[in-house]
Amino acid sequence: MSRAAAPLQWLTMGLLALGLLGLSPALSLSLLAFGLAVLTALKLREARSLEERRVVALLQLVCAGLLAALRPELAPSLLQGLAILMALAGLLALELGAGPDWKALMRRSLQVLLAALPIALVLFLLLPRLMPFSNFGAGQGMGAMTGLSDSMEPGSIARLAVSRQAAARVAFPLGGGPPPLEQRYWRVLVHDRFDGRRWRSSAPPFPRPAAGQPAPPAPPPAVPGEGLQLWLVEPSGLAAVPWSGAGRPLSADLTLQRSGELLNRAPGSQRRVYALTRTTDQADWRTEPPGPIDLVLPRGDNPQLEALAAPWGRLGSDRERLNAAGSWFRSQPFRYTLEPGALPSQAPLDHFLFASRLGFCGHYASAFTTLMRAAGVPARVVSGYRGGQWVQPVGGNGYVDLRQADAHAWSEVWLQGEGWQRIDPTAWAEGDPMARAVTSGDTSAGAAPWDWLQQQWWSLDIAWARWWLGYDSEQQQALVRRLLGDRPHLLGLVVLLAVAVSLAASLGGLGWLGRRRRGDPLRLELEHTLRAFARHGMAPQAGETLPVFAQRLTRRWPVLSAPLNAYVGHYQQQRFASTPSRTGWRETQRLGRTLRRSLRAGNLPEEAVQRGDR
Repeated sequence: MSRAAAPLQWLTMGLLALGLLGLSPALSLSLLAFGLAVLTALKLREARSLEERRVVALLQLVCAGLLAALRPELAPSLLQGLAILMALAGLLALELGAGPDWKALMRRSLQVLLAALPIALVLFLLLPRLMPFSNFGAGQGMGAMTGLSDSMEPGSIARLAVSRQAAARVAFPLGGGPPPLEQRYWRVLVHDRFDGRRWRSSAPPFPRPAAGQPAPPAPPPAVPGEGLQLWLVEPSGLAAVPWSGAGRPLSADLTLQRSGELLNRAPGSQRRVYALTRTTDQADWRTEPPGPIDLVLPRGDNPQLEALAAPWGRLGSDRERLNAAGSWFRSQPFRYTLEPGALPSQAPLDHFLFASRLGFCGHYASAFTTLMRAAGVPARVVSGYRGGQWVQPVGGNGYVDLRQADAHAWSEVWLQGEGWQRIDPTAWAEGDPMARAVTSGDTSAGAAPWDWLQQQWWSLDIAWARWWLGYDSEQQQALVRRLLGDRPHLLGLVVLLAVAVSLAASLGGLGWLGRRRRGDPLRLELEHTLRAFARHGMAPQAGETLPVFAQRLTRRWPVLSAPLNAYVGHYQQQRFASTPSRTGWRETQRLGRTLRRSLRAGNLPEEAVQRGDR
């Protein structure tokens, strides 16, 4: 076996280990990837024979493929591609023995990888897209991180840590920018079920179609003037995805609920790219009448709150009740903090409203919504994101970057004749971070060099996600319809033919590259030059030496005399040298390029030699 095989295979294991770092332990397939990597490393440690090393190489390629399915982002994809390149180089080292050096192995491995790309492209474009892998949510505790959850119980959180992890990015490919900072509310979940302490969403966790039910038709594309929002969402484990609340989805697997939630048919355990139209029209969900659940309130759990809201319930309209509650909120010394301390189990909202008056968005949204229900106004809590930083990369369109720190909760109340209206009581508290950002005018991302580099990388990441992850089942089906029309049953045959043609082309290309590089490099260089003259009808005759053939060429092209003599003289010197040097071979290559360029262009020899010297 080649001595390069073991280091290459251990280097591959190191790259695979780096790829494992970004996996979520909550994902079941992540555990499979961890286990496979550990077993592969143990097998590599004990492998002694060629056959065992081949098994290790196969396991490494399988592990890299599993990682590619779990982490399709740009940076992990580059790391996985490098791991595959190293694994192939290790396998080639095993098969070729002790001959090739590292450079030759890497070049040959890269050729194999490039040869496999046509087959991979055919399978990517034509095979049906797979559904994302399932995921499981995480629970809450006395401490928590900023972010979204399908249930909300702010009273149980004593301290809220800020997470700067990426949540989503929204770009506007057809131009235009985002709404003003104070109007950037990106809704995700509607929490309409309240048990006195916890708010939950009544949306189905994963609205998959029943077995045998046909897939819904693809929505019509955006028409001119509608605009476009392009979303890239990080894995969240939630069924709903963020949106602005206006426009319509352009993917068939997104379903708009009556509550205004945009549900993803697939679980949110992987990155998702989707597009929506960008309209300012009022969406239908805003006028959907409330249900009995929007007034449910466990009576007696917070007696002071109910006593406060009782006189508001006797006012003439919902608008008057809303104004009364808003005036009372603004008159109280509420203060925004991420360390409010846990609320007591008995009458928690009473303690928040009349004792501590400290909290973050969840406290304010929960208390205000409960007050509205106590006053007889249908209300619910909505969670999503607020604000976000506007990033303008060097190339391409700008986008709004949303972090988990931008997670937010607010209230929605139903007003007769006006529909569902957004009310953000956190904005009435002292120290609201959005109010500070609007006042200071800080609406763009940081200007530090590291921030700038990070923003450029994010823009590349969005482009990658748009072209790679954005090719979903709808686009794949549209391509099949364009190719096959009303004969989709021929897809299997087309895939087989395309794979066969790609495989033949790849093998042919690899064979050509192998023959091209095989043999004496000095002789290969001479044959390359002789083929150039043969295309002009000049070929060596039987028994004719190279100097004599050069004289015949000079008689036909006198201007090539100097480069011909230089080339032939140097070739003869290298050909018959006792120890040909690598430098001499490269000089022969340079003179050959100069001669062939002069032959093609018909330039003067002096000029050609001067260009070749540069």
